[in-house]
Amino acid sequence: MDETEGRIVVERVQTGVRIEKRLLKVLKALAEYCDLTLGDLLEGIVLHALEGKCAFGPETLAQIAAIKKIYGLDLDATASHRLIEKGAEES
Repeated sequence: MDETEGRIVVERVQTGVRIEKRLLKVLKALAEYCDLTLGDLLEGIVLHALEGKCAFGPETLAQIAAIKKIYGLDLDATASHRLIEKGAEES
């Protein structure tokens, strides 16, 4: 890990992940609100989560709630690991 002026130099890779459509819309809007790329936002969320910390303060959490309403995202943490693909429910 090479640090330059407080920054940490890393190697990033392109990945293809499948994600729930409304959740992606909320994440993209949140990244825009925070003036971050989607990748930077996700890295920050994951790094905080791996330490058991919340990545957002009260103001950002309020903004997230508003964005979730706009995109009709009614999922919360209790939905984790229970999501299935549309059309797969008949299988």
